[in-house]
Amino acid sequence: MSLSIQGRTAIVTGAGRGIGLAIARKFEDAGANVMFADCDEAALENELGDQMTGDGPVRGFAGDMGQKLTLANLVSATIDAFDRVDILVNAHRMVQPCDPLAVGEDLLGDMLRENMLSGLRLSQMVAKRMVAQAEESGDERLQHGAIINVSSLAANWPTPKMLAYSISSAAQAQATRSLASALAPKRIRVNGVAFASIMSNILQEKLREDPDLRDRMIAATPLGRIAAAEELAATVQFLASDASSFITGQILNIDGGRSLGDPLAPSVF
Repeated sequence: MSLSIQGRTAIVTGAGRGIGLAIARKFEDAGANVMFADCDEAALENELGDQMTGDGPVRGFAGDMGQKLTLANLVSATIDAFDRVDILVNAHRMVQPCDPLAVGEDLLGDMLRENMLSGLRLSQMVAKRMVAQAEESGDERLQHGAIINVSSLAANWPTPKMLAYSISSAAQAQATRSLASALAPKRIRVNGVAFASIMSNILQEKLREDPDLRDRMIAATPLGRIAAAEELAATVQFLASDASSFITGQILNIDGGRSLGDPLAPSVF
């Protein structure tokens, strides 16, 4: 089976910066048509320039990913641009520390909406389009699509200051498994990646605030380093390609081995 996604069409949310951007650029380099989607229009315009509204294999879409209408417009814009959608990567995430004894419904609701519900809604919309495309093709032997959710090992790690984020990550993991089961008969695969020790925007900010954090993270990572976002992107491409054609409902840990250790020890991602 091939790792190629050339000629396929992908939507990548959270693609204005960081890990989402690395995934979207990886797909572009692999020859896919890519809709870069993000809530930060300025970040998209800064990254894409003329590609934002051009007629090439890359387009940009800005809007509030927590709103159903925005998600519907995103799918419509992708179909208008590329006629179809074959891959969805939900990399849009909200991360915010909290007081575990004072976290309220507002923050928890925001986290669940941004980190689980928005991706679930978009997955439902895209899956319906994938099913329609399969019916139009008339070939039931083909893989009809791939959905990949980007999350964190916070779903499994008891990290008090990240309580709301951890709950939303766990909810996203369960949504991944449940949707995979529901969509398997439609030949749509749904998987996730949970990461740690990856150079995200949030980690970059933390390293500026706490210069000693790098050494602590490296010491907690069996492979002894912090990985580039492009290394996570390569795994997402694998899950989007035919090379993973018999994999669904799985959450792959991309963490340099950190999940092998004591989950109570590390308190950063």
